[in-house]
Amino acid sequence: MTEQELQEKRRHKWRLDGRAARTLEEAREWVESVGFALLYPVRPPVLAPTFVGAWVGADDRLPTWQHAFEDERARQATELMVRLLRERAAFEASLAGENSLLVAASIFPYFFALAGERNLRPDGGAPERADKFSPLARDAFAAIQRAGPLSKPRMKELLGGEPSTAALDRALSELWSKLRITRVDYNPRDGASWDVLARWAPEAVKEAVQLSLGEALSALVSKYLDCVVAAEAQEVEAFFSPIVPRSKVKESMNALLATRELSFVHVGHRTLVEVTPARVEDARRGPPLPRRKKASPA
Repeated sequence: MTEQELQEKRRHKWRLDGRAARTLEEAREWVESVGFALLYPVRPPVLAPTFVGAWVGADDRLPTWQHAFEDERARQATELMVRLLRERAAFEASLAGENSLLVAASIFPYFFALAGERNLRPDGGAPERADKFSPLARDAFAAIQRAGPLSKPRMKELLGGEPSTAALDRALSELWSKLRITRVDYNPRDGASWDVLARWAPEAVKEAVQLSLGEALSALVSKYLDCVVAAEAQEVEAFFSPIVPRSKVKESMNALLATRELSFVHVGHRTLVEVTPARVEDARRGPPLPRRKKASPA
């Protein structure tokens, strides 16, 4: 494979070749096919598709999150993204600061197994080590759990004391980074609405807690490599580094190479890693979720 062929394959897969994803069905199918997508491009670049790029159908002068408010394309792409969140076809995670990462519903349990809180109570309540969160974050979580989904204006009313917008944003970011809460809706007047993730997507969370960290990481690495066609090992490590140590990603890739789930491919003068061609369809379908054990008859 040449460098040009690699870039053309990515452009086609990421819908940057003029095939804009404008309808809900197109967006749903696209997110499911790639598995991961940043909402906007980031600087420095991260090797991943962007939802706004798929909506535009090109990557020319795409807005970053800092300039999204002044770009009509970003507004319309966000509206379509919110529709995916409402129907739980995708989930939003905090991976790149203010920018968000969309994760397809089929692989979200694997993502939660790595990035989320695994010691949840059955009711989705605060973990035993709730002291890791700030007092305002704990209060915000309690308000969302009690009366959610909640917008920030409504949350301020329930919390009392008028916490500043900046302070509330920091508190929500704390909770979101650990996937305790998730954005489930948005409207221009009140902004985003938040709900407890374990209540919004209970089945996904139940599946996640059954997964080992190794199983989850292996599945996500395979899906990511299918998404980007092929990548250098350092690029894979960089993508997952916000949620898992690079050493663990390297171990996972080495294990997958040893079992021939992954293989090396030469692109120009570079040696990249790809999903072994015979395994590509498995990666595109996504990993099978673990089956629950049936209760023994009395």
